[in-house]
Amino acid sequence: MKKITLSILAIALATGAWAQTLDRSIKPKPGPAPEIKLGKTESFTLPNGMQVFVVENHKLPTIECNIELDIRPELQGDMAGYKEMMSELLLSGTTTRSKDKLNAEIDQMGANINVSDAGMSGSGLKKYTEKIFDLMADIAMNTKISQDELDKTKKKTLSGLETQKNDPDAMVRNVSAVVNFGSNHPYGEIPTDESVKKITLDRCTHYYSTYFRPNVAYMAIVGDVTVAEIKPIVEKYFGKWQKADVPVATYSIPALSSTKLTKVAFAPKTAAVQSVVSVTYPVDLKPGTPDVIKARVANVVLGGGSQGRLFLDLREKHAWTYGAYSSLREDDLAGTFSATVKCRNIVSDSSVGALIDEMRTMQTDKVSDTALQNSITYLSGGFAIGLEDPKRVAQYAINIERYHMPKDFYQNYLKNLAAVTSDDVIEMSKKYIRPDNANIVVAGSKEEVANKLARFSADGKIDYYDFSGKSVKPMESMAAPAGMTADDVFKKYVAAMGGEKGINSVKDIKITMASEVQGTPLTITEMKKAPNSYKQMIDVAMNGQKMTVQKQVFNGTKGYTEAQGKKVDMAGDDLDEITEQADLYSDLHPEKYGVKRTLKGMEAVNGSNAYVVDVVNAKGKKSTEYYDAASGLLVRKAQINGEQTQTSEYADYQTVDGTQGFKVAHKVTESGPGMPTISATVQTVEVNKGIADTEFN
Repeated sequence: MKKITLSILAIALATGAWAQTLDRSIKPKPGPAPEIKLGKTESFTLPNGMQVFVVENHKLPTIECNIELDIRPELQGDMAGYKEMMSELLLSGTTTRSKDKLNAEIDQMGANINVSDAGMSGSGLKKYTEKIFDLMADIAMNTKISQDELDKTKKKTLSGLETQKNDPDAMVRNVSAVVNFGSNHPYGEIPTDESVKKITLDRCTHYYSTYFRPNVAYMAIVGDVTVAEIKPIVEKYFGKWQKADVPVATYSIPALSSTKLTKVAFAPKTAAVQSVVSVTYPVDLKPGTPDVIKARVANVVLGGGSQGRLFLDLREKHAWTYGAYSSLREDDLAGTFSATVKCRNIVSDSSVGALIDEMRTMQTDKVSDTALQNSITYLSGGFAIGLEDPKRVAQYAINIERYHMPKDFYQNYLKNLAAVTSDDVIEMSKKYIRPDNANIVVAGSKEEVANKLARFSADGKIDYYDFSGKSVKPMESMAAPAGMTADDVFKKYVAAMGGEKGINSVKDIKITMASEVQGTPLTITEMKKAPNSYKQMIDVAMNGQKMTVQKQVFNGTKGYTEAQGKKVDMAGDDLDEITEQADLYSDLHPEKYGVKRTLKGMEAVNGSNAYVVDVVNAKGKKSTEYYDAASGLLVRKAQINGEQTQTSEYADYQTVDGTQGFKVAHKVTESGPGMPTISATVQTVEVNKGIADTEFN
């Protein structure tokens, strides 16, 4: 015991003596970059030209197969959108299996099979390997697209486009694509209502039969298999895939030189309270080239995460945003740089200025040793985590072959990453971070933001675009007629709705509306009963059965919402809001709810002049209402919820039978961030039928 105690004491004394000589203010130097062992990847090529890469991973009894097509298809032109629809169309059945049979066979295995316009993937348990390859081969060789499936997919696509029209993120994404690449490049083609409606069955089947060929295909197989096991299966199911000449389209590559001057592209969004900003442009950075690793480090220093200069400036220093980031994407056709931020209207121009300033300093101010090492560590960690995924390793094998990369690119990745210097970051910044040759793309409030951005444009002008990147003439705000007030506008609206007499003639009302979301039919039923009872139900029709997916009920005192089987009692602001909404006669006494209206001016809404009225209620909640100048009717309402805006459009007002002139809008469209656009059409309106009080329990 004594010897052991003395030994422990000796170790403690030695440790203390060493600690006294250690300078803890000096950060330990990073060790040498580890040598990367990517694991064994074997490959073979079928007689039809398909190249196959196999990565063994015996941790789980599963298998995954990915097929990439190395293609440069023709431009979509006036039918833009059909390539995006391929993910659904190519799973609509084959010459040997109906869509239902195909889905049933996939479900029975618990497998996954996905298709896109440039390849497909399949995964599942190892015991289903042959079946998975059978189904994938059937899709690759024998897909049969029907007109009925095309019509359904077009309808769903059009519904998705409706959502984009009021989504600022989609606006910026689409406008950026157009101003960066132009309409004569595949990255600049944006689907619209018109182009989707023009898509034909022949165009879709021609794309499939032309570009889905084995001689342009790379197959990566990862899982609990060996080459000896999998090669006969691949040959059995994909050996019959017929090769053919695959055309290689050429495109007008966007100007990548420094001669292009900065421009501002603005997409107006109704009643926006914040801006979505992207400083963006195309770059000539191809996969596997010597600049890639060094350019990635430069991008991380600028805006690759919470330690990036953009984040530290715009968020930490100025508190203008929740986050500011940048991305630099290499691509075989044309890469892209973008620096992005979401910010309040009042600081939108300041945020754009800060983005540009930080981009400029990247070309002049050397990164500190600490920030450089943090960026390298960040990228090293991401690469190391990726190596845990055998699918990623297989992808690396494909990349090397497809993009003619150095054979040791990934093997030496960490070593080359660790060798990046601050001088390299300056060099890459001068080459790829170009604030003076950029497109500043913004979606937001034209009235509050647009004009403040003109100073960033080389010609001092703002170019305006719609959600799809189509150049448009901006709507000009106009002054209201002299002497006109918000009270005058609202009184005209009440008169147009039937006046006090017409509104008071309604004791209860039930409105049934039809709608759909992404092809799924909805029925929306709304009931009101004087003085202030309210009920709304949203029903979905599935497999011939009706199911209520959402419900709101208020009996004048208390209420609840119910969705996905969860029932929540209303309280606070929600209760106040439903109380006003349930009041059949709220338009006759807005002062009861502390509603104050201010006439802001006039704007064009759907081609007609409308009065713009700012509204604030007793709780300080804001909205903007648009009243048609000719009819007096409400045609749009933008409700502001924090930093988001939900917009409602009203059209096709009709007088309700059984009332003294009371009107109901028979078409209502709701849209907002993070929600699908819903257009509802009134089917029936019933008034004064004596709705039972029990409906509101």
